[in-house]
Amino acid sequence: MSLLDRLFAAKPDPREALRPLYGEVVAEARRPEWYRDGGVADTVPGRFDMVSAALAAVLARMDRDGGLKRESALLTELFVHDMDGQLREMGIGDIVVGKHVGKLMGAMGGRFDAYRDGLVSGGEALEQAVARNVNFGERGDPALVARRLSDWAARLDRTTDAALLEGNVAP
Repeated sequence: MSLLDRLFAAKPDPREALRPLYGEVVAEARRPEWYRDGGVADTVPGRFDMVSAALAAVLARMDRDGGLKRESALLTELFVHDMDGQLREMGIGDIVVGKHVGKLMGAMGGRFDAYRDGLVSGGEALEQAVARNVNFGERGDPALVARRLSDWAARLDRTTDAALLEGNVAP
C-alpha cells in the first residue's frame, strides 16, 4: 500500500463493532410481547419508546462499572444515526432533521436517568418511569412493561462484557 493510499484510505467506523449490540436492542424493542401483552402503542412513538427503554437498560449496564464508557458513547451514536435515518425515511427534510434529532436525544437523556434510577430502585420507581415515558394503547399495563424491562436488565447483568459487545445477551 502506498503512502497516499494509507493517508487517504477511509478508516473503519468504530461504531460498526457495536452494530450487533444495537441490533439486539432493536430486536428486543420489537418483541411483540411489549405491544400485545404490555399494551405499548404499536405506533412510531410507541416503538421509539421501547427502543429508548431497551437502550437505556443497556447503557445503564455498560456504565455500571465504568469499563465500557467509550463503547457506551459509540452505541449512543448508533442510536442517533438510526433515528436520523428513520426521520429521513418518514420524510423529514434536511433543514429540520437536526432539530428533531436534538429533541429525541433530549427525550432519551431524561428517559435514561429515569430508567437507570428505576432499575436500581425497582418496583414502583421503575413502573412510574415506564408510565411517564411510554405511549400506551387502551389496555396499557405499565407494571407489566416495568417487570419485563427489569427482566431485560437482569439478562444484561448476567451477560459478560465481551458477550454484550458482540450482541449476545444472556437468556
